[in-house]
Amino acid sequence: MSAVALAAATVPERHYTHHEGRGATPHRSNPAVIHRELSSLEVRAGMNVVEFGTGSGYSGALLAELVGPTGRVTSLDIDTYLTRWAGLIHHQRGVSHVRCHAADGTAGFPERAPYDRMVAWCTPPLLPKAWVDQVVDGGLIVAPLPIAAVPNMTVVARIRVTGGEPVVEEVFTGGYIEATTSPKTDLDLPGRWVDWENRLPAPSWISIALRSEDDHLHTGARTALGRLLKDAHTEPYAGGELDLPSWRTFAATRGDHRLTMAGLSAGLWAIGHTTTTTAAVIQQDGTILADAPGSPSLAVLCNWLEQWEEAGRPAPASYFPALARTSGGWDLRLTR
Repeated sequence: MSAVALAAATVPERHYTHHEGRGATPHRSNPAVIHRELSSLEVRAGMNVVEFGTGSGYSGALLAELVGPTGRVTSLDIDTYLTRWAGLIHHQRGVSHVRCHAADGTAGFPERAPYDRMVAWCTPPLLPKAWVDQVVDGGLIVAPLPIAAVPNMTVVARIRVTGGEPVVEEVFTGGYIEATTSPKTDLDLPGRWVDWENRLPAPSWISIALRSEDDHLHTGARTALGRLLKDAHTEPYAGGELDLPSWRTFAATRGDHRLTMAGLSAGLWAIGHTTTTTAAVIQQDGTILADAPGSPSLAVLCNWLEQWEEAGRPAPASYFPALARTSGGWDLRLTR
């Protein structure tokens, strides 16, 4: 049995996720995914580890088991409600080597650095320089990172820091809620890169990568969303069930500044192409929506889908990852 599996057998998951005093918290990740990320993190006894995104406290409890009593775990979250409750639950279980702090995790936490390992359960806008600076030489970071400047276009990256330089060793399917500067209550609305949002008559939103070309009234985003919501042309995708992780990764790697992500109905993401006068997306359920049957954006979208099918619906792990340095850290980009 792996170290993570042994830790999971010891930590009472529902005691954290559905605590009788606090109640169930929606701010939690799938336990199987948590176990995968922690396995990739290679945590050993005695390590100093930090996590970004306290959530229910379950992941912090697993880390505490993995580092053992000689190790140390720091758990950060922007939401004081989550950090206070997780800290109390740890204390009640007699776990004394985890400390929960309310803080903006994108800045790291220098007070308890340097860290042997970092893991994030929220998605920063890029790999922050502060994270790299606060990891020991040879340390590991496992975190979801955007691969395009629209929401939900992410992979999870395993990053080794050597000589102050981060190198991606592996990427795999995954993504978590966007890191925000204040507590997030609406978990269905992305926390970043939403260019227009409607709340009536029903919630909907759109993110356009060409936002720099839009005006101060967000006319391009508003118009594109309106075209997709009212009297849109619809047709089913003829290619069968959509493999969303593969498709969204492929769409992101087009590098097209007209890439678009939208939420037109509850629980359904849509990915596509927009211009100042046209719009077309395909939803998770395989429904294609466009401003017109002959829409130029629809032609582009169909061409992307055809290329994706011809490429064999490549898995995110099959792409070559590279980090590009920016003023605040590093952007992750994938190529084939």
